[in-house]
Amino acid sequence: MTRVRGARNLRIRRIALPLAAAAALILAAPAAAKQLPPPTVPAPINAPDPATTPQGSPFEGDGMWIWYASKSSGGSPSAIASRAQASGIETVFLKSSDGPNYWSQFNLAYVSSLKARGLRVCAWQYVYGRQPTTEARMGRKAIQNGADCLVIDAEIEYEGKYAQADTYIHKLRAYAGDEYPIGLAGWPYVDYHPAYPFSVFLGPGGAQFDVPQMYWKAIGVSVDRIFEHTYLWNSLYGRTIAPLGQTYDRPKSPELDRFRELAAAYGAPGVSWWSWQSTSSGAWSALGRELMPITGAQSALPQAPSLKRNAKGDVVVWAQQHLLAAEPDQPVSVSGRFDAATKRAVRAFQEASALPVTGVLDTPTWQLLLQREPVPVRWRSGSRAGRPVPASAKLRPLMKEIPAKPH
Repeated sequence: MTRVRGARNLRIRRIALPLAAAAALILAAPAAAKQLPPPTVPAPINAPDPATTPQGSPFEGDGMWIWYASKSSGGSPSAIASRAQASGIETVFLKSSDGPNYWSQFNLAYVSSLKARGLRVCAWQYVYGRQPTTEARMGRKAIQNGADCLVIDAEIEYEGKYAQADTYIHKLRAYAGDEYPIGLAGWPYVDYHPAYPFSVFLGPGGAQFDVPQMYWKAIGVSVDRIFEHTYLWNSLYGRTIAPLGQTYDRPKSPELDRFRELAAAYGAPGVSWWSWQSTSSGAWSALGRELMPITGAQSALPQAPSLKRNAKGDVVVWAQQHLLAAEPDQPVSVSGRFDAATKRAVRAFQEASALPVTGVLDTPTWQLLLQREPVPVRWRSGSRAGRPVPASAKLRPLMKEIPAKPH
């Protein structure tokens, strides 16, 4: 019997298997106790490069986020480890800083005490973009204090701040080294946030892991729907997706089960939950429950959002960076606006790739385009050397899907 624990065991089985074989494995698994509609899981449109994804990372398995250690099982390392192990939690994500301010709870002695009790300990920092160099230094301090990984919690304050995100991510990566595992806990719905610099945080030299805040109950959608929408858009960036679910606001146990099951079906290395101090006893019990893989799951062809003339946002920035690599003779401005020059470049790429020449970024075009390495961009503000921020950085969010929560 295969146990679903944040998808870790399913991932181990899939390491040497192509997608079709993995789907067959799920189809052949025994039925779960409860029956919900099986998902249709698309193949990744832009699968992460295994050579650039750290193996055996803290993002594998189950994790729980801690805001205040003192309010999480009283802050006792023994109590935290006992509670975590009873529910199969292998990694704790402990807050280490807020903007330029380091939090004393993430210190070497405390981190070492948690590790000594069998937990992996990652740091997470909430960042604002007002002092990106200092924020990167706060990340370095957490790494020096024993963090097994670092997660960037960048939300509404980083909307439109391409230059600041560029400064922050380059300095942080320089401090951490090329192989150190970094994740981005950003918005789950890329299309709702056209000015958010996903292409910087998840671009060349950025975070290897995408940890979208998939809070289905807070957003007001089903668990199935949040997986469909998040994976459709986030997969474009080619990073390993490790879903972040919610135990706050008292979600129902079947929803927690479904989230874990779908994470496994979608091939996630693991899941994590916000947050320790808001998790009810019932939710803790649900997280520790053994589940079987979903039966009847179907694999589908890759899917990607379709973009055409007048589209705007960071996904257009991302496409333009790839078009510069694929069609260097076509003068494309990385503006985040799908203008006439971008359409010509898309048509030229389609013609060169023996695709229907439509000028629309459809799934077949995305598939081939994303095989190219994007042209790196250094964004600037003021007199700093580099490229001016894209015009799309001034766009407002289409909507704020997640109500404000403490950080």
